[in-house]
Amino acid sequence: MKNQTKITNKKDGNISRRDFMGGAAAIATAFTIVPSYVLAGPRRIPPSEKITIASIGVGDQGTRDMKSFLNKPDVRIAAVCDVDANNRDRVRHIVNEKYGNSDCTAHTDFRKMLQKHKDIEAVLVVTPDHSHALVSITAMKMGKHVYCQKPLTHTVFEARKMAETARKYKVATQLGTVNQASEDSRLLREWIWAGAIGPVREVHNWSNRPIWPQGIDRPTETPPVPATLDWDRWLGPAPHRPYHPAYLPLVWRGWLDFGTGALGDMGCYSFDTIFRVLKLAHPTSVEASGSAYAPKMWNQLEVNSETYPRASVIRWQFPARPDMPPVTVTWYDGGMFPPKPDELKDRELTREGLLFVGDKGKILCGFAGANPRLIPESRMKAYKPPPKTLPRSIGHHDEWLRACKGGEAAGANFEYSGLVTQALLLGNVALRTRRKLYWDGPKLKVTNLPEANKYIHQDYRRPWSL
Repeated sequence: MKNQTKITNKKDGNISRRDFMGGAAAIATAFTIVPSYVLAGPRRIPPSEKITIASIGVGDQGTRDMKSFLNKPDVRIAAVCDVDANNRDRVRHIVNEKYGNSDCTAHTDFRKMLQKHKDIEAVLVVTPDHSHALVSITAMKMGKHVYCQKPLTHTVFEARKMAETARKYKVATQLGTVNQASEDSRLLREWIWAGAIGPVREVHNWSNRPIWPQGIDRPTETPPVPATLDWDRWLGPAPHRPYHPAYLPLVWRGWLDFGTGALGDMGCYSFDTIFRVLKLAHPTSVEASGSAYAPKMWNQLEVNSETYPRASVIRWQFPARPDMPPVTVTWYDGGMFPPKPDELKDRELTREGLLFVGDKGKILCGFAGANPRLIPESRMKAYKPPPKTLPRSIGHHDEWLRACKGGEAAGANFEYSGLVTQALLLGNVALRTRRKLYWDGPKLKVTNLPEANKYIHQDYRRPWSL
């Protein structure tokens, strides 16, 4: 970490990549004309037909995602699934009220639902992080198209498996990083590729997360499981532990067994932008520090074995790409901020942001690359943007529906997003080891610290498996 800028504390293209295994990214999704229940591939859905969808995980976020598709004229929500009876009954009522009938069914076990409903052609997966890969891969193996909420997976290994499975079964996939379809994502690429700030050598990304408890130990109390909740199914592949309200809803994000912390929750948005803008693939190294409040010295703080730290700083090194130099990407959360650019003068950094530092200037953005601006403002006012050359999106959710019907792959398809997620979640591996890790991306292996590889994936609780 030598020769890096001092960290300050503040309390209160689409890229066409063909060889995923070598770190290059998403190939176009192919389709074959077979029934959806045949493992060889999904049924081709004519453009005039409705897509029959099941929604798996219908808590607050799951309900929002389901509603994003409920009003689509070419979608029929046929079933909902959740381990909490209150959730599934509430959302089933919403769907049936929308359609004016009682055809939508409610289920506790997603496997039984998929076996029973042969007409389901696609699924929405909005479970806690630790179940994303298990549910999604099961559905893909049955020939179902999958829309999965972010982050793509809980572990680095799962991200690789998600991409491989999507490719093998030729299904349409999309990760819930809606910003990938935005105008701002395209403007950033066009500006930086046109040389607006020269070669980019640093990126700083900060978040106001976590907004849930972290840096805490496992509770010792064992209150009764709510009558509406199937706790064993909620745990799924995670190691068994007694129920406690400290784990759900939402607060599961801070627990190592269930979530991916602030980085997984919000970094997936900004990393999607960073990867597209800078044409990134596998990093060469990553290192991290975290503490209960803020890091004091790198690699010299106790590691909590239950939850992510309350604050962290994580730094990746990426190699040179054609026409682009090596770049350092640094993540800050829990009240940590990068140094304020001189160009901002009396202005303060917003609570979430993204800063691209080039040889000839800087671009400051809001959350995940929103509202990009050259700084200082005088440079933005004088800047003449290049022509708009990248294709614009028809809409994040519509991209996936188009792909389900045989159109081009969605922008955040699992092959592209799987590559991004591998690099992103490697940051959490570094956070757990507090050592600089050298990374062989194609082999999915830490090369200098063998014991770190146990964090690339965690064993599933029997009888669950991928």
